[in-house]
Amino acid sequence: MATISDISRGSFVRIDGELLQVIEFQHRTPGNLRAFYQVKMRNVKNGKLAENRYRPSDSVEIVRVEVKEYVFSYKDGNSYVCMNNETYEQIYVNAESFGDAVRFLKEETIVKISLDENETPISAELPLSVVLEVTYAEPGIRGDTANKTLKPATLETGAQINIPLFVEIGEKIRVNTETGDYMERVK
Repeated sequence: MATISDISRGSFVRIDGELLQVIEFQHRTPGNLRAFYQVKMRNVKNGKLAENRYRPSDSVEIVRVEVKEYVFSYKDGNSYVCMNNETYEQIYVNAESFGDAVRFLKEETIVKISLDENETPISAELPLSVVLEVTYAEPGIRGDTANKTLKPATLETGAQINIPLFVEIGEKIRVNTETGDYMERVK
């Protein structure tokens, strides 16, 4: 067992038999009160978020996980099939493992998958940014460039985001997978 101060953002812990991933981790000392740790965690099985306070002396069980790179191949029902490029082994990953970023996932994207001691996928994450093609967007209005005006657009994965007026259908753009925001145009 380890103390709560031994964990960090991205760590996996087992609390009350449930496997949780640490999303946010802050040490706080409010005024003349005792210090505590504010920890926001996501349940690996059902995706529910939990936020708890812990004393520095509280103990938790840290779970060791192995992170491997896989290539996303195709979607099969509610699962995403990913392949290891070295061994050509395929694994099925639930959509909940990717979180909201799953809407930016397209074929041949390299993803990082966390595996537990039984080689079962428990978490998956996309790169910080991906390049996607704009498949639908309303034409921009000429002369409306004084403000940072955005228009809705549909990407090749079906995701809908807001983009600047100058971006047209067929252009490739870079999208932040954590926030879902437009980053830049790619040539």
